[in-house]
Amino acid sequence: MFGQKQVRTVEPTDEVAVAESIAPPEPVAAPSVHAANGPEGNETLVRSDLFKTIRTGVFGLMNASAAVGRTRDQMKVGVEQLVMEIAEREHLNITLAEQVQIVGELLNDMFGLGPIEPLLVDETITDVLVNGPDQVYVERHGRLELTPFKFRDNAHVVNVAQRIAAGVGRRVDESSPMVDARLADGSRVNVVLPPLAIHGATISIRKFSKRNITLHRMAQQGNMSQKMANLLKVASTCRLNVIVSGGTGSGKTTLLNALSHFIGLGERTITIEDAAELQLVQPHVVSLETRPENAEGLGGVTQRDLVRNALRMRPDRIILGETRGPEAFDVLQAMNTGHDGSMTTIHANTPRDGITRLESMVMMANGNLPLLSIRRQIASAVHLIVQIERMRDGMRRVTRITELVGMEGDVIITQDLFTFHYDATAYNEEVKGVYESAQVRPAFAARAAYYGLEEALLEAMRP
Repeated sequence: MFGQKQVRTVEPTDEVAVAESIAPPEPVAAPSVHAANGPEGNETLVRSDLFKTIRTGVFGLMNASAAVGRTRDQMKVGVEQLVMEIAEREHLNITLAEQVQIVGELLNDMFGLGPIEPLLVDETITDVLVNGPDQVYVERHGRLELTPFKFRDNAHVVNVAQRIAAGVGRRVDESSPMVDARLADGSRVNVVLPPLAIHGATISIRKFSKRNITLHRMAQQGNMSQKMANLLKVASTCRLNVIVSGGTGSGKTTLLNALSHFIGLGERTITIEDAAELQLVQPHVVSLETRPENAEGLGGVTQRDLVRNALRMRPDRIILGETRGPEAFDVLQAMNTGHDGSMTTIHANTPRDGITRLESMVMMANGNLPLLSIRRQIASAVHLIVQIERMRDGMRRVTRITELVGMEGDVIITQDLFTFHYDATAYNEEVKGVYESAQVRPAFAARAAYYGLEEALLEAMRP
């Protein structure tokens, strides 16, 4: 009844981008649940009576203590033998392909994340979104697709969620129904349980790319022009304070990782995140991660606490995964007190909106500060705002590189160094446009000269 459902993993090619910065090929139609599960109905493998019978028998016969400390490969042979014994004892008629599939699902339950385990190894997938036991969506090439995978029931989803949280020393249950966690490979996970999630537990996984995404590769994929990449390389090398701005899933963290490649090997860098995602390649990196409060409301460590503590750790640069609250005040203080080259991301639709959000977040930390003083701090601390956007064709593009050049009265003055102009006459699936240089001399040219990179900067600005 489920023999027709085969798990298919798409082999990645050299030109397929795996991270958030991906260039989409031709649109892929979403698979049909009914088509994937055969003509007899929409019952999937994990919900079939045959699988339930074998699963109950395997876990009934298996010695739980014998599985402790053993790997998936070590357990595979034993599980295969138990499946064959149960099939023979219960007179179950299963094919070799079905047996392989059943063994795989059982091992996924024991060592992985259940039915969604095949989705985590498919490198064309960037997001896995579980909406209760009946719906599992993925994002592939910037577009959402419904998959035929399902969980047994809501308890199965909760069990997988608790296993993820326990892996990073966190808990998720009725008393603490929301959690941010990560998988062993660095993939970011968010879990929301009932009663907050009305239709069943939800798991949102932002997969960590196993491929090294660099500015040069992003330029090859069309996420930015080569001259924009050269400008950002100079900016990072010159230790400019950079903010990457964009919406959810636009590729901010991927771009931040790419910028970090130009941090000097002799610099001490401290990263601060809610769930560790940044993967810096330098040898001297200290990674800090926040901690939520316990059930009694105690023991929580916020990003602001970590930023303040990082200032006592002799950092050369501080990289904050995302600025979303009062920690903005401490980040600006750090940028203004000798920690040049610090970077962070922020949710905003335009660079000007990003500045406004920074003002609001600083006021959250200290409401007594006058607005003019806050704006002067921002103008002094931040050098560049890089705007990135996920467009309607699924492609992530750097749409604007904006420089903060100072104050005029009570207004922060900015100038766009590069802008993406889309072709309004093209209405097909793919967004077309050009990256244009403003052909101006950046205000940080003197700083680039100090690092011996003025000529490289001016060359990047030439048309």
